[in-house]
Amino acid sequence: MIWRRILVSSDTTIEDLHYIIQLAMGWSNIHLHHFIIYGKQYGITQPGGTVFSDRASEVKLASFGWRIKEKFLYEYDFSICPSMGTWRYWWRHQIRVEAILAQNPKQIYPVCIAGKKVCPPENCGGPWGFMKTKEEFFIFDVLERFASMVRNGNFDMDREEAACMLTWLLVYQNRFDRHKVNQLLQQYTTGDRESLFFEQEIE
Repeated sequence: MIWRRILVSSDTTIEDLHYIIQLAMGWSNIHLHHFIIYGKQYGITQPGGTVFSDRASEVKLASFGWRIKEKFLYEYDFSICPSMGTWRYWWRHQIRVEAILAQNPKQIYPVCIAGKKVCPPENCGGPWGFMKTKEEFFIFDVLERFASMVRNGNFDMDREEAACMLTWLLVYQNRFDRHKVNQLLQQYTTGDRESLFFEQEIE
């Protein structure tokens, strides 16, 4: 199971939580998303997506009156299925309220305190697409490709292909880098969001 444990402050907004999850999972905010909390959808309105009745930047987590062990959903990367005319969701995350703690004045929030496994590439088509693509990028084939390039001195590979192969090497390595996540979260906290995400939001 791939998971992250994150401490957030009570005044964290739905907008913030979306970006926090993106950074914790190693994703880039390139797809539509929403939260489903107590049966209602929340999220950041984007072109071609749902228009939410509440502004994500104004809805704070504290307003929900959470109780320990409560759960809600975060769904990411979805589109209309042409054959069925319904929404198709590629990534579905269950968010759990594990504890409600007193805020530590010396702690900078948000902070990731634990996690396990590297998250699949966000653009691979969900769990099913991930398994299929993982077979296509079998680790030994990827390593053999790199070894062949080194042996022959042929490094004729475009950036996109190189980035794709590097991504799958990291997937097979499967090491969650909590330190890197916290660096990104700290960068987000300082207000440097534009350099972290490619955004197309409707204000």
